[in-house]
Amino acid sequence: MTSAHPAGAARQSQLLFWGCFLAMITTSLAFITRAFLCNDPGLWPATFGLDKVRAAELFGAGIWSFALSIILFSLVIDRIGYKAAMVFSFVCYAGYAGFALWAYQVVGADRERAYWLLYAGSVILGLGNGTVEAFTNPVVATLFSREKTKWLNILHAGWPAGLVLGGLLSIGLADSVKADWRILVYLLAVPAAAFVVLLARCEFPVNERVASGTSYREMLAEFGVVGAALAAFLMCRQMDQVFDAWTATTTWVVLAAAAGAFAFHARSLGNGLLILLCAVMIPLATTEIGTDGAITGILQAPLKAVGAHPLWVLIYTSAIMALLRLNAGRIVSRISPIALLAASAALAIAGLVALSVASGLLAIFAAATLYGCGKSFFWPTTLGVVSEQTPRGGALTLNAIAGIGMLAVGIVGGPAIGAIQERAAKAAIVGQFSEETYASVSQRASYFLGDYTAVDEAKVAALPPEAAAKVQQAIDGSRQGSLRIIAVFPAVMLGVYLGLLAWFRRKGGYRPVAIGSAH
Repeated sequence: MTSAHPAGAARQSQLLFWGCFLAMITTSLAFITRAFLCNDPGLWPATFGLDKVRAAELFGAGIWSFALSIILFSLVIDRIGYKAAMVFSFVCYAGYAGFALWAYQVVGADRERAYWLLYAGSVILGLGNGTVEAFTNPVVATLFSREKTKWLNILHAGWPAGLVLGGLLSIGLADSVKADWRILVYLLAVPAAAFVVLLARCEFPVNERVASGTSYREMLAEFGVVGAALAAFLMCRQMDQVFDAWTATTTWVVLAAAAGAFAFHARSLGNGLLILLCAVMIPLATTEIGTDGAITGILQAPLKAVGAHPLWVLIYTSAIMALLRLNAGRIVSRISPIALLAASAALAIAGLVALSVASGLLAIFAAATLYGCGKSFFWPTTLGVVSEQTPRGGALTLNAIAGIGMLAVGIVGGPAIGAIQERAAKAAIVGQFSEETYASVSQRASYFLGDYTAVDEAKVAALPPEAAAKVQQAIDGSRQGSLRIIAVFPAVMLGVYLGLLAWFRRKGGYRPVAIGSAH
C-alpha cells in the first residue's frame, strides 16, 4: 500500500484502512437490510402492522439520524478522538440489535409499543452509521494526504460492496428471513464485530488540520455562514417532517442561531468552491442514492416481464461501483477529479435515458452498465475534491457535505423522484384513458417543492377488475419512462462541472491545495 507514511507504519496504515473499509460495509449492509425489512410486506409491515406511511417513516428514522450525526460529530470529532467515535458507532449497532430484538419480544402483546422500540432502534442505528462516516473519511484523508481522491474512492467501495452483499443475502435468504426476520439483525453483527476488533488495536492519526496547527476558527471559516445556514436549513426541514411540535418559528430560531454562531466565531461567508459543491450535492445525492432507492420499483415491470428479480439491477450496478472505486487509482492518475466528475455525469445521463426505454434483459443491463459506471465516482470524488481544495476545513467540510447530501436526498431528491413518477403515471392514465379516469383514482398531496397529485392504490383496486388491471398496467409502464426526467439531475451537475473545468484551466489546472498555503 502506497502512502505518505514511513515504511515502518505501513502495517498500521493497512489495519486502519481496512478497518474503516469494514465499517463502511457495515453501514451499507445496515441500510439495505433495513430497506428490505421495511419494504417487504411480509416482514416488518406484517409483523408490526405497518401501512406504507409508517413503514416509510420507520425507514426514514435511520436516514435523518445518519445525516444529523455526521454533521454534528464533525464539529467535535477532532476533540473527542476518532477511536471514541468508533466505539460509539459500535455501541449504536449493539443498541439497534437490542431494541429490534426487544420489539420482537413484545409485539404480540403491544404492537404500538413494539413499533416505537423499533423506531428508537432505527434512530440509534442511523446515529451509528453517520458516526462511521464521520470518522472514516478524515482518517483516510489524513492517512493518504497525497492521494486523497484515490483512497477515498477505495474506502467508499465499501458502500456498494455492502449493497451487493445485502442484496444477495436478501434474495438467497428470502424464505428463511420470512420465517424469522431477526436473521438480518444477527448478520449485521458480523462486520460490526470485525471492524471494532480490528480498529481497537490501532492508533488513530491526528487529523492533518490539527497537525498543521490550523485553528478551530479557521476550520469553521472554510464552512462559513452560508454553509452553516444551508446545513441548518436542511436539518430544520427534516425535523419539521419528523416532529409535530416543530414549527416555522423553531426553524427561524435555529437558523438565526446557527448563522449567528458562525458569523461570530468564523467571521466568514465560507469557501466559495465548497459552497458550490454543497449545492451540487443535492442533485448528486438524488442521482446516486435517490435513484438507487427507487430503481427497483421503477424497473419492476420490465424486469418481471423477462423473469428477473427487481433487485438484480441494483446489485449489478453496485458491483460495477465497487470494482471501479477499488481501481480508482488508475483513473485519477490520468484525469483530474473535476474531469472525472464531468465524464461520470455524462455517462449517468446516457444510462438513465437508455434505461427509460430499454426492453429485454440484455438491453436493460447494457443501459444499467452505463448508469453504474456513471454514478460510481460521484460521492467519493466530491469528498476528495473538498478535502484537497479546503484542507483547512478538516473533518467539518469533509463530512458536512456528505451530511448535506444525505439530508437533501431525503427532503428534496427522494420526494422529487416520487413526484416525477406520479406525473408520469398521470400522463399515462390520461393518455390511455381520460382526465376523468385519472381524477377517479388519484388524490392531492404536497411536499417540500409544492403540491402534486398521486395515484391512490386503494382507489385503483376499487375499480372493476378488468379496468383496474388496465390502469395498473398503464401505471407500471409509465414508471420506466420517468428515468428520462430523472436524467435532468446529472445534466445540471454536468453543466457545473464543465464550468469548474474552465475555471481551473484559467488558474493553470487542478492542483490540490497544501494546507500551509490554503487561504
